[in-house]
Amino acid sequence: MIAYILRRLGMILLTLLAASIIIFSVTQLLPGDVAQVILGQFATPEAVANLRAELGLDRPIVVQYFDWLIRFIQGDWGTSMVSRMEVRPMVMARLRNSLMLASVAILMYVPLGILLGVISAIKEDGMADQLISGISMAFAGLPEFVTGLLLIGLLAVSFDFLPANSSIEPDTPFREAFQYLILPAITVSLTSLGYISRMTRSSTIDVLRSDYTRAADMKGLPRWQVLTKHVLRNSLLPTVTVVALGIGWLIGGLIVTESVFGYPGIGRLLVYSIQRRDVISIQAISMVIVTIYSFSNLIADILYGILNPRIRLGG
Repeated sequence: MIAYILRRLGMILLTLLAASIIIFSVTQLLPGDVAQVILGQFATPEAVANLRAELGLDRPIVVQYFDWLIRFIQGDWGTSMVSRMEVRPMVMARLRNSLMLASVAILMYVPLGILLGVISAIKEDGMADQLISGISMAFAGLPEFVTGLLLIGLLAVSFDFLPANSSIEPDTPFREAFQYLILPAITVSLTSLGYISRMTRSSTIDVLRSDYTRAADMKGLPRWQVLTKHVLRNSLLPTVTVVALGIGWLIGGLIVTESVFGYPGIGRLLVYSIQRRDVISIQAISMVIVTIYSFSNLIADILYGILNPRIRLGG
């Protein structure tokens, strides 16, 4: 397992290197001139040329890439071209907020999705199965902004139970921010719940029909023991992958939810940076998201080996 993890870490480094090349290249292809955007349309050519020299934009692209990559690895992520703030503290503060929201959402929809999936599998084609599948997939099909607005209208406006706006300071402690996380977390959970429950249902049905599960039933083992020791240990393997990929999506894909609730997360910061063509911030945020995706997949593979010892070393 250690050798396998080391190989995967090497692949992650290669993935990050390839991602850095793609991210840097794409940001260079964005329309418009960064210096012109910063100074405005009425800036003189001399002012634009001076700013380009100050930002290092007049150097060859290859030189700019390696200079950026080396400084990024060293922890110097540069200064925002728009706010003139250091990018690293700004991105890490927003990442912390997105991690708080993602954690609350995961604690909501993962256990509930697994539970509903197992119930659906046990009651296959029954009323409970059809009800769970229908409701969960209905919410999964709704756009996040629709779900968010419905929750705001119901829980914030009609019943005044939770705050409708989740605009908090980036450094707000979790305890104080918790009440502002509930509605966005429910919005994300309702969207993701259907995928977890359906994946768990499908894999659980396959395991329930396997020979070793039938053998355990024939031995007279209690139903709960068969489910916990024989079924769930194997049926959760595909679900682990979905959850791990979901972590990467939660961190980088919360753009709509964060925008609906005004939540200061990394997704909303990415939209802000793209709108203002803040190339330095876009590059840093994109690299952070790719890194999270890569390591979440590594964690999924390690959990595979823990849940099923036969899955080792790519075997």
